[in-house]
Amino acid sequence: MLSDHWPLLGLRVRTPRLELRPPTENDLAMVADVAARGIHEPGRNPFLSSWADRPPAERAQEILRRHWRHLGAWSPSDWALGLAVFESGRPVGMQHMHGKEFAVLGEVLTGSWLGREFQGRGIGTEMRSAVLHLAFAGLGAAYALSETFADNPAALAISRKLGYRTDGITRYAVDGHARPSQRFRMSRAQWEATDRPQITIAGLDPCLAMFGAERPRPVGG
Repeated sequence: MLSDHWPLLGLRVRTPRLELRPPTENDLAMVADVAARGIHEPGRNPFLSSWADRPPAERAQEILRRHWRHLGAWSPSDWALGLAVFESGRPVGMQHMHGKEFAVLGEVLTGSWLGREFQGRGIGTEMRSAVLHLAFAGLGAAYALSETFADNPAALAISRKLGYRTDGITRYAVDGHARPSQRFRMSRAQWEATDRPQITIAGLDPCLAMFGAERPRPVGG
């Protein structure tokens, strides 16, 4: 089976209403359909590039290219995990987690997108909680990082609600304009002190070496 050679295919993270998993080809097609239907209001791009402003077919193709590019470049010292997010069996978006030299630094950077039709219902907060659980409880991370443009109030609210601390400002040149981005950082101790929904992880043990991770110490230990 393909999962014998790429055990990430068996990874599952579940919250009370969501399942996050590496997408199969069929999953990826459905997620691309969500992106094609729209991610944000016109003129309010929350990303470093303008891929979500492109025509529907190009948005869908970008989802495929990005996923395949990350798979092809994967190594334990530099990886990017893309998890398709499902609610009641239907795809709603993608949650990403990146790690460079994770075995040394123990840090992950998260990012995500959610179909516009599914926004405003707390799904973004729940999927971020899920990937934080994977990072800290699953991989034993020391820190989780996030970064959000200063004019993206929904994403800023998620980071603050989940207990991140501000970690400075980065300025980016986007479409010929300077845009400030707020950095956030959460330590393992801060994460352990927060209230969280019930979250479970399945299929992680065979994947640990792919992340450059060892079996983590128990939460609270």
